[in-house]
Amino acid sequence: MAQENARNAAQPDRSRMSEGSGSTKLPNFKLSVRLKYVKLGYHYLITNALYLVSVPIVLAAVSTAHISTYSVHDLAQEFVDVVKYNFITVFICTALLVFLGTLYFMSRPRKVYLVNFACYKPDPARKVSKELFMDRTANLGAFSQENVDFQKKILERSGLGQDTYFPEALIQVPPNPCMAEARKEAEMVMFGAIDELLAKTKVKAKDIGILIVNCSLFNPTPSLSAMIVNHYKLRGNILSYNLGGMGCSAGLISIDLAKELLQVHGNTYALVVSTENITQNWYWG
Repeated sequence: MAQENARNAAQPDRSRMSEGSGSTKLPNFKLSVRLKYVKLGYHYLITNALYLVSVPIVLAAVSTAHISTYSVHDLAQEFVDVVKYNFITVFICTALLVFLGTLYFMSRPRKVYLVNFACYKPDPARKVSKELFMDRTANLGAFSQENVDFQKKILERSGLGQDTYFPEALIQVPPNPCMAEARKEAEMVMFGAIDELLAKTKVKAKDIGILIVNCSLFNPTPSLSAMIVNHYKLRGNILSYNLGGMGCSAGLISIDLAKELLQVHGNTYALVVSTENITQNWYWG
């Protein structure tokens, strides 16, 4: 692309050199004529601006003065005459207005509102300080000193505080990062947040028509959305979506997906669950 543009840019230079080598370069008469007509048009517009503005105002004033001479009875009689002698035209115009109005109200975007939200907070027993985490890591015997130092460096730069919560499978000694424990963590977090949300909103589980779950690292079969549907006995025709492997941005993508689905499927609720699972995602060197 850069080479192509360079060649194109160089061509006018060679043409100017060839012109300059001959006779004296002549002025561009076409450009002069165009500028002349532009100046004439601008001058005409400025000179007659008052007339151009006053004509519509005068016409509107004359029409208003003419209509003011009619009484309400006269206007009603005029309307009856128009309808009487132009019934087909009036009918077509009325039908067209009704059709366009109906089309507008049916096609305009629906308003989507956030009813409420909830965040799951684990029990205090699952709090893990930085010192406790590093002690468990060093005593595990599965990491070299280089791996331990790397985890310590990442932990200090990550912004995690002293009140960070860990799943039970990583706290116990020895740790047990298996599939069953990962599902247990997912159920604890998702069901805990959903229970709190339903208690806040007083919405019944059967009223939820759309379910969207996103989790980047843990995507079992059956899916996380299927776990929620079975646990809360959601209705059989629910629209269920499970997004995985998309990172933290999936939270915003899920909200946008819910908004777009609610434009099509109105008068229902959309439940969006954003979670993550770290039971099976500990750094192992």
